[in-house]
Amino acid sequence: MITFEAVTKRYPDGTVAVDALDLEVPAGKIVVLVGPSGCGKTTTLRMINRLVEPTEGRILLDGKDVRAANPARLRRGIGYVIQQTGLFPHRTVEDNIATVPLLNGWRRSRARARARDLLDLVGLDRALARRYPHQLSGGQQQRVGVARALAADPPVLLMDEPFSAVDPLVRASLQDQLIALQTELHKTIVLVTHDIEEAIKVGDLVALYRQEGRLAQVGTPERLLGAPVDSYVADFVGFDRGIRRLSFFPAAGLTLSTGPVLGADSTVAKARALGEPWILVVDAVDAVDAVDGPRPRGWVPADRLADLPDGTRLGQVPADQLGHTFKVGANSLRAALDAAVLSPAGLGVGVHDDGSVAGVVTFDQLRDAIRKAGTAADETANSEHAQALP
Repeated sequence: MITFEAVTKRYPDGTVAVDALDLEVPAGKIVVLVGPSGCGKTTTLRMINRLVEPTEGRILLDGKDVRAANPARLRRGIGYVIQQTGLFPHRTVEDNIATVPLLNGWRRSRARARARDLLDLVGLDRALARRYPHQLSGGQQQRVGVARALAADPPVLLMDEPFSAVDPLVRASLQDQLIALQTELHKTIVLVTHDIEEAIKVGDLVALYRQEGRLAQVGTPERLLGAPVDSYVADFVGFDRGIRRLSFFPAAGLTLSTGPVLGADSTVAKARALGEPWILVVDAVDAVDAVDGPRPRGWVPADRLADLPDGTRLGQVPADQLGHTFKVGANSLRAALDAAVLSPAGLGVGVHDDGSVAGVVTFDQLRDAIRKAGTAADETANSEHAQALP
């Protein structure tokens, strides 16, 4: 656990970067520091490993004041990832990763073996071990930076804008990688970002700063989205916070319908008899590629069937693309809503983990599920708040 007790950083010219900060970073959790430029996020991060010394207050690492530790030894026990990776250009990938273990007295063979294991962990091919940083893409360099920070297996990992220098697709992949790594490693992570979307995606807790170096609100991502403490927090998290809050509500409880779902071997006459404006065409029951159930092919509007012979098979009728599907057992209500919005039929297609069709969901069904989930979340939050009161 990392604890900030009334920590202030004041520079000689009178500038206050961090003002009387009280904050707890629970062990094994990701806490994201987010806020506008110049609000004290990076200063807060660097005070943990004493790259910046606080003016007032204490920072405790597992109950021990960090000022009592030797700075170099303290830093070797804390992983540190920065925006531009900070890799040594004249060292190979494996020697970059092995830096801290070698400083800690490991044999070179052992340190390099550890480096190659970490390449596996962060999703990089071991063939990259003998390359130099300039021979890697930006995303690969950032993964090497994460591997280097993990090399000595530190309990604490500090990450300063780690993914901001790469394109959106690579950034999303790196965020997913971090979440997967944390599921396995359970590090205590403090991550700085200016991107509220990133904070909400990766953080167990989010600490939102005001411009003056003071905290505006600390809470779970869902809490910030659902109950901002004031207009500043509401404006910072965005006008679409209600939509983003749906990411925390599972789609597993949705009511799904199979009414407009027909196999590709069904006839046009059967489709017309349903009276549905759109038909979801799925694989025939005996389709070769069917595993546990029929998979969706596409949507056919009813008016496309009007002049076709009754015996025509649906698999012979041109179909519109699905938009995309959502997994009923793994995805959120936001994913289900996206699927409905992007569908030409205005219906979201839910699938099982194997890709087979579970059913479709209407906007009315989504609205009811969203209302129930929001009410339940608000009741839980209010109950927790009441229990916390003296």
